[in-house]
Amino acid sequence: MTSKAPERWSSRATFILAAVGSAVGLANLWRFPYSVGTGGGSAFVFVYLGAVLLVSLPVLIAELMVGRRGRLSPPQAIGTVAREGGASPAWAGMGYVGGIGSLIVLAFYSVVGGWTLAYAGKALTGASPVTAAEASAAFDGLNASAPGLFACFAVFIGATIAVSALGVQKGIERVVKIMMPALFLILLSLAAYALIAGEAAKAMTFLFKPDFSKITGAVVMDAVGQAFFSLGVGMTNLMAYGAYVDRDTSIPRTSLFIVGADTAVALIAGIAIFPIVFAVGLAPDSGPGLVFQTLPVAFAQMPGGSLIAPAFFFLLFFAALTSSISMIEAPVSWLQGRFGWSRVTAALVPGAISFGLGVLCVLSFNILSGFHPLDGVPLLEGRNFFALFDYLVTTLMMPGCAIFIALFVAWALPKALTRDEFGVAESGYAFGLWRFCLRYVAPLALAAVLIGGAMA
Repeated sequence: MTSKAPERWSSRATFILAAVGSAVGLANLWRFPYSVGTGGGSAFVFVYLGAVLLVSLPVLIAELMVGRRGRLSPPQAIGTVAREGGASPAWAGMGYVGGIGSLIVLAFYSVVGGWTLAYAGKALTGASPVTAAEASAAFDGLNASAPGLFACFAVFIGATIAVSALGVQKGIERVVKIMMPALFLILLSLAAYALIAGEAAKAMTFLFKPDFSKITGAVVMDAVGQAFFSLGVGMTNLMAYGAYVDRDTSIPRTSLFIVGADTAVALIAGIAIFPIVFAVGLAPDSGPGLVFQTLPVAFAQMPGGSLIAPAFFFLLFFAALTSSISMIEAPVSWLQGRFGWSRVTAALVPGAISFGLGVLCVLSFNILSGFHPLDGVPLLEGRNFFALFDYLVTTLMMPGCAIFIALFVAWALPKALTRDEFGVAESGYAFGLWRFCLRYVAPLALAAVLIGGAMA
């Protein structure tokens, strides 16, 4: 049983807000700053910008094109477009892989979303740490407490399921209309504060003064990976959103706007964080602990830090939630289209699966911290559930699925079909450049990320 996508975005603006919300998440506000710090600052930034345009943007356009053309859930849309283009219906398999990957991502992502909620609460109550030792102890204490971490995780994933159950217009649109403007307002306010109260000149030099001597193979690989993960392409989330897009919406122009907004958030996040880090003499290469262990100490030492800290962590929470609600959309739309389920039932079932997997991730930091489920399996040994799910999806499934999306659209589908969805004449420079990048640049770059991650 199949059916057409039951809903549409109420307007082009709400679609853009939702798509930007899907792309803008913890990868921008948590992963990007610490990747810049460990990647040498401007060297990482310049490679990242190039990778966004040459790798992420072409795949994003391809996902949205297939979603709109097929007008169904990702597996069904891929199958429909494949039949129309004379390609094998077996290509639909990558839609199922993307949907499964989305549920796994939602599981461990909701744990990190729970961290943002816990830290926002601490900041509001004035319980933020003031020394590095206190910050480390607070983070370890949060993870060591199974009930406390579970509660934060449950609230976050529960909110995600609730928004999805309300539907496209009543749920997703209402949330992004409130949270996305609030996110940008808070982020810009934090950046302005950081430039005034922090070491602005040092931070701007670190971020934007070219120093190509620091570009190494490792920096290139990390920057390409960040550009790819930042937009969330590869898991067919945006393909599901594309099914609700009207024909009069220009996918290339919309995609450029989404990429531009996503990149702007990442760069502004760097501007908001590094002046504070330098002002209090902290190391910019603190790694993943930069946001949850280093910044609380910095806020405690800065004028007005007691007000800035809760704003920052609520910013993280908003960004995490607008991304998580897109992660569940692909399986929800498939269940609705395949079985004709109501929106509520279709949201509860995959939500329950992610919830169950997420409980294992919660326990990975405490009760099951020493349990490695796939010990003895090459590449997967020595990883708890949280690390295992993270590795399987972000290192293997996401780049692998994105490669297949690129090959499907650029090689398996007729040029005339993709040109029709792209919306420009065959001789158009933009179409030719996009198709070249999707045929050659993106698959090769993503294959390098896949191989490099698997061998790391």
